[in-house]
Amino acid sequence: MSENIYTNPILSGFYPDPSICRVEDDYYLVTSTFAYWPGVPIFHSKDLVHWKQIGNILDRKEQLPLQNIETSRGIFAPTLRYHDGTFYMITTNVSSSLGNFIVTATNPAGPWSDPYPLGSAGIDPSLFFDDDGKCYYCGTQERREGARYYGDNEIYIQELDLQTMKLTGESYPAWHGALRGVEWAEGPHIYKKDGWYYLLISEAGTGHHHAVSIARSKSLTEPFEGYKGNPILTHRHLGYYYPIVNVGHPDIVETQNGEWWMVCLASRICGGYYRNLGRETFLVPFTWEDGWPVVNPGKGILEETFTAPKLPADAECPVPAKEDFDDSKIPLHFLYLRNPQQENYSTTDKSGYLQMKLSPDLLSSTGAPSYLCRRQQSFHFLAETSVTFEASADNEQAGLAIYQSQSYNYQLLVGTRESKTLLCVLKTYDDKTEVIAEKLLDASFSTLHLRMTQNEQDLAFLYSTDSKTFDTLAEHVDARMLSTDVAGGFVGNTIGLYATSNGKPSETCAYFDYFTYEDL
Repeated sequence: MSENIYTNPILSGFYPDPSICRVEDDYYLVTSTFAYWPGVPIFHSKDLVHWKQIGNILDRKEQLPLQNIETSRGIFAPTLRYHDGTFYMITTNVSSSLGNFIVTATNPAGPWSDPYPLGSAGIDPSLFFDDDGKCYYCGTQERREGARYYGDNEIYIQELDLQTMKLTGESYPAWHGALRGVEWAEGPHIYKKDGWYYLLISEAGTGHHHAVSIARSKSLTEPFEGYKGNPILTHRHLGYYYPIVNVGHPDIVETQNGEWWMVCLASRICGGYYRNLGRETFLVPFTWEDGWPVVNPGKGILEETFTAPKLPADAECPVPAKEDFDDSKIPLHFLYLRNPQQENYSTTDKSGYLQMKLSPDLLSSTGAPSYLCRRQQSFHFLAETSVTFEASADNEQAGLAIYQSQSYNYQLLVGTRESKTLLCVLKTYDDKTEVIAEKLLDASFSTLHLRMTQNEQDLAFLYSTDSKTFDTLAEHVDARMLSTDVAGGFVGNTIGLYATSNGKPSETCAYFDYFTYEDL
């Protein structure tokens, strides 16, 4: 492919609700993380196409309390902004008294400050710095005159005192969205161009009818007027089987060369209208005509490929397919569920291995299971590990898992029965867990190689005693239940290493030699 062509999504897999800002010729981007820890990954790029993760903004428990919550709760959409030498990230923890809060840093890679709670209503908060240095908060809440139905929102604006990190003064209703009877006017961002204040939002929820609309005003304290050409971007009119769906939740940036670009979320479908990867981050160009944006002129939709921005090409920085756990630190792209018990994980106790202590908490619960994972990024992948594990009781198990939520997941586990090695595949569907395949090996094996593959919507689970020949434990296992269309919620799938004592105390550890995830 030509060097001046890029492919969407620019961040594949579970990277929803993107927000972007530019500092001179550097670009930074964040996404939401819900019940995963650490929270809000931050990326850097020079060309808007190739992104390298440089940190996780919320990496301390005091920043990110996530106890006993469902997978699609926790951290909702963040906004990233830069002003006068300081980076600001504002977001909502919908499962904590923190609510809407801000953290700051002078180095985007961190460390970031403790949270400044704002006590404001609603979700999807954003910040805007005006020409006079004043900062304004822009958020969502039910209409102040009374909501007529669930999702009858207003976008409101209020000044933020940067000295006290408190909202001050009057709150002004700015807009209710473009369509009559619109639901879920949300995800607001304010920009200033040519003397106008522009308010960019999403409407109609984050599913199939998601849409991007825009309004403008000469003042932040007066109602905004919607564009007659709204919505400026949506795929809802393209039907359920268009390859890219759910388009919305944008943020925009002007390059140092005067080009305008929009990042937004969207989903890819596979095997029918099934969205296993969740909401991913896409990039699309736009221009201005008569004071309003025109997205992808002549077509008006997201496409798989576009001509790249006129910026110096940045180096590709792919995440390694194989992690050997040779470093004392877990790489930035790995995730845990909720607030992990950090003492359950070590890469130093046994050199070259991830030591994972079994947790009583189940993957199919709202606890803090011993689970280290990364995002599923395609519909064709191979995941593999080598686990050294000697169960001391039949309730102890360790292995691989693919996880959509506590209510929908698959697990390929090693355990013991009758002093022999037991392999099983567990399926959790609608909170009910069942064994769909199992095999008792003829002997006890302390080390096994476990493999999981997906081909479109078919999963297979395999094992090997010698790392050379793999036998199939289960195949043609339906992956459709791992989509948001079946499971609901806001997240995509993760794949990772799991160790459990199934509700009972345990001092046993499993040792993982490597973890491979490879898109095929």
